[in-house]
Parts: sequence; C-alpha cells; structure tokens
Amino acid sequence: MSNGKFDADVAVIGAGPGGYVAAIKAAQLGASVVCIEKAYLGGTCLNVGCIPSKVWISSVERLQHVRHAEQLGVKVTGSVEPDFAAMNARVEKIVSTQRGGVGMLFKKNNVKHIEGTASFVDANTIQVVKDGQKQTLRAKCTIIAGGSSVMDLKIPGLEGGAEANVWTSDDAVFPKFIPKSVLVIGGGAVGCEFGYVLNGLGSKTTVVEMMTSLIPMFDEDLGAELQRAFKKQGIEVLTGAMVEKAEKTKAGWKCHVKTPSGVQTIEAEVVLVGVGRKANVEGLNLDKIGVKQHKRGIEVVNNKMQTHVPNIYAVGDVIGKIQLAHVASMEGIVAAHNAVLNDGKEMDYKSVPNCVYTVPEVASVGLTESEAKSQGHDVTIGKYNFRANGKAMAIVEQDGFAKVVAEKKYGEVLGVHIIGPHATDLIHEGVAAIKLEATLDYMVDTIHAHPTLAEPLLEAFEAAAHGKSIHTL
Repeated sequence: MSNGKFDADVAVIGAGPGGYVAAIKAAQLGASVVCIEKAYLGGTCLNVGCIPSKVWISSVERLQHVRHAEQLGVKVTGSVEPDFAAMNARVEKIVSTQRGGVGMLFKKNNVKHIEGTASFVDANTIQVVKDGQKQTLRAKCTIIAGGSSVMDLKIPGLEGGAEANVWTSDDAVFPKFIPKSVLVIGGGAVGCEFGYVLNGLGSKTTVVEMMTSLIPMFDEDLGAELQRAFKKQGIEVLTGAMVEKAEKTKAGWKCHVKTPSGVQTIEAEVVLVGVGRKANVEGLNLDKIGVKQHKRGIEVVNNKMQTHVPNIYAVGDVIGKIQLAHVASMEGIVAAHNAVLNDGKEMDYKSVPNCVYTVPEVASVGLTESEAKSQGHDVTIGKYNFRANGKAMAIVEQDGFAKVVAEKKYGEVLGVHIIGPHATDLIHEGVAAIKLEATLDYMVDTIHAHPTLAEPLLEAFEAAAHGKSIHTL
C-alpha cells in the first residue's frame, strides 16, 4: 500500500448498534465502507443483550397474562406452565433472524463485512487477524465501535463462572435451566429485568442493590414504585446493601449481604452478577497511534465523536459515556456524517430516553426532580397515576404513574418519567418535548386520543402547569 491508495473511505471496527449503523449511514452518504467484526453481527445488544432479554421478558409477561386471565373474564382450564425449551428456542430464532437482517442490510448498502480482530498499524492502516490469517487494509477514516463486555465483580469466595452457577447477563439470556433460587447482584436495568424474568419463571428471587433505591440512575419516585411492584410479585429487594463474601455449598451459594440493619445470609442456587461493563479496547494498539483513553474507555474530544486523532472516531460503549444501544446508533450516525461529509454534525445528549423493560415498564428522559433542583431550577412537578386511566383499567395494568418536571417561570419541560404499561413506548412524547424545548402550555394544548395510555402524560403536564389536572380527584 505504499502508493498511498485506500481500500475504503471508512473502516468501522465493530458491528454492534453503533458500528453497523455507522457503516450503513456512511455508505448511504456515498462512502466505500468496510466493517470489521470479530464475533457476530449485531454486537452485544442483538446477541446477548437487548434483544434476547426482551424476548424472555415478553414470554414471562404473556405467561402472567394467561395465569391471571380471569381478571378479564377469560377462563383458563388446566395448568399453565412455562415451556423452557420452547422459550429458549424462540430467543435463538429471533436473534439469528435479526443477525441475518444486519447482514442483508450490509449487502443492500454495499458495506463489505470482514470477519476478524482488528488492530491499528498506523492512523490509516488496520490489520485484521482471523484464524491465524492476517490481512491489512487502509482507510481514510476509522470509526471505533467495539462495544463493551461484562466486568468481573471481585467478591471474596464468589468464583467459578457459569459452571459454578455464577452467571453474568451473557449467561442469563441463554440459561441451561431455571434455578430454584437466585440472588441478583445489582438493581439497575440489567438486574431488575432478569430478576423479573427469573421470578416469573418460578425462581425465588432476591435483588441486592448498593444504592438506596432500585434503578438509581432514574428519578427516585420510579425506583420506589418499582420496588413496591416487585414486592407484590414476590421479589425480595435489599437496597443500601452489598454482598461482602460468598461460600460454595452443595445446593449453590451462601451469600453474606451487608444491609442497613445488619448482615443477612442468603442462600441461592444461582448468583447473577448484573453490574458493570468495560470498554473493549484491548489489542487495538490505540496508544501507538495517539488515541487517548480515560478509565472508562476511549476519549472523544468533541460531540462530533472525534478522538485526539482527527481521522479516527469512537462511538457507543467503547467511549464509556452513556451505555445504551440507541445512543450508540445516534453517535454512529454523527460519526459517519463527519467522517464522510465533514459537515459538523454533533451529538445532542439532552434528550436521551432510558428504559427498563420490567413489568411495570420504566422510562425516563431529561432531568430528575433532584437533578433539576440541584442545578438551581425553580421546578414545578406534575404527577398522575395510571390507576384511574380507562385504558389501563381495560387491560388490567394500573400500576405506576407519569411524572413531569418543569421549570416554573416559563414552563420549559425539563424531565419526563414514567412507570407503568408501555412506558418505554410512551416516553418518546417526552423526548420530543425536551428536544424541541417545549413548554407546559404547548403540551397541555396537545390533544391526546381517548382512551389511551398516553392520557396520564397529558394529566401530568396539566398538573405541572396548573397545579391540578382535569381528572385529579
């Protein structure tokens, strides 16, 4: 390659939701693109994360619907039990179908897919190794989208991996059996989702969270409501708690959990570690070419997703900023624009939705109440429960509420927080409101269809604007 020619305009390292989206967008913008992936197309999200976990959640939710169908006047005779093998097979089929879909999109958009492990030779040259075979390619620009992997949590005595029934989320999406009991370490999105699934499948489930509430990154009211819902479902939740040490037993594990009221001993067949992910940066030779890193991953110098090396961009979990698939995808689009067109497109992190797919679902965007107050805003709060909503009554899903945080003087919407049925779909009204810097007056004047699950949002906007909504008793 001494003649200075390039094999591609853009090389993308990683084919997860950041990488494959970046590759397709760059191709659509007119670039020649190669995408290097060492494992499966779709990355963690598609193969061992977002997609398979949501398939499990949907199966468990349907199981519960059938078990409680009498609430809707439907009589179910005979036993209703999970078909574990069929559920596992369904997960595998959906994952393989989605993975194949990414491959088809690559072909449609003329993205060249190269299998192997990538490392930099220089800022324009990448070496790819597959089964001992090496090839070298040169690209004008590179987008690093290597994603992240589960982090090993160091707890004295807790070791042995999946063979010793110490599961990570990677293991939990393709479980070999349904455990009789499980202790879930971590009450964030991963821990809560798998706690819901395993409890629904019949495991005696305990969730241990170090912070004072579940899903601590969300508004505190959401965590408290989810904990109440979990208690109704039979899930034990210990907050402000941490596993200090563990001992292997014949039946599984004996875990010593430090709680605000003292040390509790909890025995479980399986321990599921649902905390911590690390950026996949090893072996890329980043130091050699001047790409700087911080303790959570690759450092980007601007919202154009550029690293310290101007023709190299980084997106998704590998930069350690917001580890969400949809954020990675948008970062990938921004990076593609700048790599191909150099048009100055930038990421806007102001209106990022965050979702947890438990039952009830949880979704949030913008500032929490405490964040808004700590930033000096004079806030007004509006809240409305799903319990009084006609559609929620009809589908017998009345747990939860919608909550709006707004600035009092001008009414700008600062945050929207929902826990309840279809919260992860409903949140996008809040995303649009914050993205467009909408005020409460705009949102109150927006007609919402009746009867729908969106109406509690309208009621919450109205409560924030006027102190009381139409249907507040």
